[in-house]
Formats: sequence, C-alpha cells, structure tokens
Amino acid sequence: MSTFDEYIKQGERGPKQKAEAWKTAIGLQEVDGLKPSSYLLDTARRHIEGEITIEEVKGLIDTYYKSKEGRLSLEEEKAAEADKVSSNITELLQEETFSFTPSELMRIHRRLFHNIYKFAGKFRTYNISKQEWVLDGASVLYNPYENIGETLEYDFAQERKFDYKTLSTDDFISHIASFIAGLWQIHPFEEGNTRTMAVFLIKYLRSFGYTITNDLFDTNSWYFRNALVRANYINREMGIVPEMSFLENFLRNLVLGEHNDLKNRYLHINYKRPVDSVSKCKNCTLKCTLEEQAVLRFLKESPKATQRMMAEHINKSERTIKSLTVGLVEKGCLARRNGKRNGWWEVLI
Repeated sequence: MSTFDEYIKQGERGPKQKAEAWKTAIGLQEVDGLKPSSYLLDTARRHIEGEITIEEVKGLIDTYYKSKEGRLSLEEEKAAEADKVSSNITELLQEETFSFTPSELMRIHRRLFHNIYKFAGKFRTYNISKQEWVLDGASVLYNPYENIGETLEYDFAQERKFDYKTLSTDDFISHIASFIAGLWQIHPFEEGNTRTMAVFLIKYLRSFGYTITNDLFDTNSWYFRNALVRANYINREMGIVPEMSFLENFLRNLVLGEHNDLKNRYLHINYKRPVDSVSKCKNCTLKCTLEEQAVLRFLKESPKATQRMMAEHINKSERTIKSLTVGLVEKGCLARRNGKRNGWWEVLI
C-alpha cells in the first residue's frame, strides 16, 4: 500500500483530504529527484489524524533541521528541501484561495520555497538551459529572462479573455494543456518551476469546479514534467515538433479520471513503439494509395487528429477519410488506440 492510502480508503472527509494533499506534495518532489525523510512521513501522519495542525507540522520540521545545522549530509540536505516544500505544498492545497494573476504564480513560488531559496517569489535574472533525458540531452528554449514579466502578463491577459463556454470537454483539455505548457516554457524562477506550476494548475482547475483529488502527481510527477518538455520542444531537422498529446493524456487522467497509459519511455524523442502483432505486411506503404500515404504522414505528426482535420489537411471529404482509415486499419498500417471518443491513431509502419 502506498503512503497514506489507508486514510484515503477509509473515506473520512478530513483525513482523506489531508492524505491526498500530502501524497501530491510528496510525489511532486520526484521532479527534482528529492525524497522525504521518515521524520516527515511520521509527522504528516500525525497531521492527517488530527493530532497536530499544518502550522505545527512546519514548526516541527524547521526545529528538526535547525537541530542538525552544520551536520547535514548531501542526502539530508535534499531530504530537508523535500520535507519543507512538501509541508508548504500541503498547506497551500488545503487553502481555498486563488487569484488568476502572475502575482499568484509568484505568491505560490514564494510560499513553497521561502525557507529554501533566497530568490523565492522572484523572477530569475539570467538565461537558462537544461539537459533533458527525454530530449537525449538537448534543452527546451526557455523564455529570455529580460521579458519574463511582460510575457507572463500577456499570457494571463489572453487566457483571461478566452471564452470557455462553448468548448467541448476535449477542447477544454487541449486548451488548458496549451496554456499551462506555454506558462511553463516561460520558466520564471531559478528553481522550482514545475512544482510551482503543478500547484497553480491544481488550483486553476479547481476554480473551474473540478475536484482534483486523485494521486496522479504522487505517481506520475516525472511524467508531468517530461510531458511539459515535449510540449515545448521542436527540432525540424530531426522531424520533431511540439507534442501536446502526452500532456493532454495526463490532464485527461487528472480531470476526467481516465486511464491513459503514462510511461516516461513513450516521451523519449527516440522511442519507437513496437509494431503491433496485427500488422499484416512489412511493405505496407507499397500497397497504399497516395491518399492513404498522405493520411499516414499526417497522423504520425498528429495522432489525435479528427476526421475533419484529416479531411482539411489532404483536401478530401470526411466520408473519404472514413473510408481511407478503415482501409488502412484492415491493411495493418493503422490502429485506433483507447477507444473512439478519447483515443488516438497509431501508425504501425
């Protein structure tokens, strides 16, 4: 059983909500390779059971590490950050407050890291790059530090004007994915951007009335970060374009309770899905018409494309597209994954 799962299964409102907040908070430390101490886990249990308040938790954690000042190993320093930030995240997630402004993003960062970084709540003052495993060592191009404030103001202004009223659920997920990916690419802070963005995202989704209570960030925080990376990376020479479907799958699980497969290896730029056993020929393209080949090329870049999108791309009717996709499935060149409504197309050649 995972940490604190017994409280969630018991279903008592107070302990359940606290346990879910702690699971999310602790899970988010994985994005920076941090793990909490056993002392934090024991103290968190006392909070979940109502023995102490979150303020008392934070006080105990601070006292615990002050007693060790000057004697902490590198691993203990990492645990100290995990413990303190986990406590801060838990506190924030239990507060029913939110303001859709750049100042809120800065406030969240300051609240999470005020007892960790001197620059908590302040924009970075230099340009950055980060080698990413998922990009085979390459880096996303992050926003220049000189215009972080201006870019944030613009993105928030555009999002504030956006009309969600007529959006389908699918379009809502796609738009939120695009917005949060763009916000993350700005990377306003020196450290702690992904953890800050996760807390902001949870609070933003709650402002729409969604009850975000599952433990997805507990088990898939590293996937969340890698999905943000893939949503912001482009390399035309290698044929790589920004891929939003990974982040959308995460959000569909988070918001809609779906069970899309979230495996980090899928996000690596060199990952090749194994050809399905239903594939009936190795030289499928030789048996495909030019129209079918055009559909396959488009779906390799846009696996979640609708029939309307395919029709517009190759200038054919939706009826023709339906006939083409059925034929490609029968030839073993194409497969539909995860159902008709929420799935995607997988090109098998």
